[in-house]
Amino acid sequence: MGAPAFLSTLLLFILFINTTTATSSSSQTYKTYVKTACNSTTYPEICYKALSSYATSVKSNPQKLCNYALSVTLKAAKKASSTVSKLSKKKGLTKAEAGVVEDCIENIEDSVDELKQAVTAMKNLGDADVQLHLDDIKTWVSASLTDEDTCTDGFDEQKVSAAVKNTINKSILTVARLASNALSLINNLSY
Repeated sequence: MGAPAFLSTLLLFILFINTTTATSSSSQTYKTYVKTACNSTTYPEICYKALSSYATSVKSNPQKLCNYALSVTLKAAKKASSTVSKLSKKKGLTKAEAGVVEDCIENIEDSVDELKQAVTAMKNLGDADVQLHLDDIKTWVSASLTDEDTCTDGFDEQKVSAAVKNTINKSILTVARLASNALSLINNLSY
């Protein structure tokens, strides 16, 4: 290999190393931003676990972080809806259990609708009257939390098996914690 070819190869190698290091450094900076933001939430570890994979898209943009937090929460709510819907088709449910499950399905569907509205409004944030839109988003996320809580209220009023309770509680708890974190992040937005 001649000197010019060697120097070209060496230069390309150095550029590759610098680019890789810069990308890695930026990625770590963005993950640190997500971690710091998540530390302000009620469930910081859950927040970071749910959102760290979006760090390079979020960069250091709090609105984008809120977008992803709401989207992750919506996805979890849809999964909870599917889980509880499957539970409703399970054979052997008592009449009381079937009633609780049906009420829960309705509550989770309401929660999904409210989260969809919040996601749409957050994506359009920046249009006129930002504070009004933020207040609407907070209201929808809070309402979704209330719906999730209402779902599990049926356990106190009816005799429900441990298996049914556990299945619903696990799904609802995941959504509630994600929604709580999203609301914390949204409350920290400043315009």
